[in-house]
Amino acid sequence: MNQPHAVDLLTGAERRLGAGIEGLEETVLDRPDRLASIRAGELASIHSWELVTAVDGPGTRLTVFFSGCPLRCLYCHNPDTMVMRDGQDISLDELVKRIRRYRSVFRASGGGITLSGGEVLMQPAFAANLLHAAHEMGVHTAIDTSGFLGRHVSDQMLEGIDLVLLDVKSGDEDTYKTVTGRDLQPTIEFGDRLAEAGTEIWVRFVLVPGLTDDPANIEKVADIASRWSTVSRVEVLPFHQMGQDKWENLGLAYQLKDTPPPTNEQVEAAREVFRARGITTY
Repeated sequence: MNQPHAVDLLTGAERRLGAGIEGLEETVLDRPDRLASIRAGELASIHSWELVTAVDGPGTRLTVFFSGCPLRCLYCHNPDTMVMRDGQDISLDELVKRIRRYRSVFRASGGGITLSGGEVLMQPAFAANLLHAAHEMGVHTAIDTSGFLGRHVSDQMLEGIDLVLLDVKSGDEDTYKTVTGRDLQPTIEFGDRLAEAGTEIWVRFVLVPGLTDDPANIEKVADIASRWSTVSRVEVLPFHQMGQDKWENLGLAYQLKDTPPPTNEQVEAAREVFRARGITTY
């Protein structure tokens, strides 16, 4: 398994953000056929895709960013993925062809595909079909999700997921509501289900000064991660300002423009809270 450097986790300059759908052919259908294809899981609203290493799971990953998200995270660095209608229609066959093209890369690096967003579970039928197709090719699969829509994951879909990158935005319920506008409990319930099913989990937690960095909150996130027996690692990700221009370009109010990134010392202190519980943490 590739071990990423801490600075590479979502914040590193090496990551290619907003790659778009270059190389994928957009599907154009009339409204009835489009809706039927979406319901059948043969068409999805896609924001972008990219090929990255040691960021969205082990090895080299083909990461697909789905459009649409039920959360409104204050620190979202891709606010242009929030609205489903802002994506572009891509067929299942088109993405399956792309996965097939990179199978040798995945084999050589121990990589695979990661379905992210936005929130991939807003389009569960398509995601389930894509995960199944990847598994049929022997490709490792992962989803990156807040878990808020974990109820959309059927047992059959879960069988096609090798790894879940589970974003735990906060351990304190009130803070979670402030950060996301939603409730924490669905994430906990989804994590419980993953652990019961034996599905590997990587927990992700973004450290935001003045928002999620209260020691009691960090302890609560660590408590949540500790309850899931299948957590193999935690990633404490330092807040950054890489998404500020996107918020402004979209005409959205960005509340964290004056928030500094955490210091290296603050990040390491947070990581030690998880390590103290015996969890491998980056």
